Amino acid sequence: MKDKVIWITGASSGIGEELAKQYSKTGARLILSARRKLALQAVKDSCENQKNIQILPLDLIAFKAMDSHVEKAVAFFGSIDLLINNGGVSQRSLIAETNFDVYKELMDINYLGTVALSKALLPYFIKQKKGHFAVVTSVMGKFGSPFRSGYCGAKHALHGFFDVLRMEHQKDNVDVTLICPGFVQTNVTINALTGNGERLNHDDPATKNGLEVSFFCNKMIRAIGSKKWEVSFGKKEKLGVFVKRFSQKLLHAIVMRSNVR
Repeated sequence: MKDKVIWITGASSGIGEELAKQYSKTGARLILSARRKLALQAVKDSCENQKNIQILPLDLIAFKAMDSHVEKAVAFFGSIDLLINNGGVSQRSLIAETNFDVYKELMDINYLGTVALSKALLPYFIKQKKGHFAVVTSVMGKFGSPFRSGYCGAKHALHGFFDVLRMEHQKDNVDVTLICPGFVQTNVTINALTGNGERLNHDDPATKNGLEVSFFCNKMIRAIGSKKWEVSFGKKEKLGVFVKRFSQKLLHAIVMRSNVR
């Protein structure tokens, strides 16, 4: 990835932060985006080759600003080779106890914000006759689990959109890699939305015992480098992707018996 230009959203913490640290060691040129400028600066300060890193604050729900953000991003290094759509928020609430506004927020951040940014960048990829979208979805984009209805819906939607983008722009040498993690040791659960839109503010055992973020990001970087179409990472939870292919009823029974909440 030496000298490649990589734009990472959700880069202020968790997976995005670790991707920045690992990619910075390769000689890649990085653009780091998230809402919090100070947090982005802290990530940059923790990376190697800081002269090759630029910060671009961005809010995924500011759809109309995406064209402007893309112009700024391209101007940093003159091109972009890879956009890693990593920004997002999770959910922990039952359907009957979830306000509709929470569903809208989940879709705006996890789906429409990613679509808006990717669509704004797509003309540049077409013009330069190459480009790569990597999208961090989830195994929840392949099957469902209680307490995550809106999150699952948004992640399923990403798969539908980016599968079609790959089909329509294969002729333009545009690649798409869908990354489907299971539980990873980040703050995703702590920051998850509850039924009234407030943050959960505590972790759960499944996330605490998930994949180490450095291990996961190393696997993710390899998958992107190999231009995989879709890949799932995790512990036993990733098996749900395969079980669903053979029996939805069996998967339903397994999920219902689990203690994941």
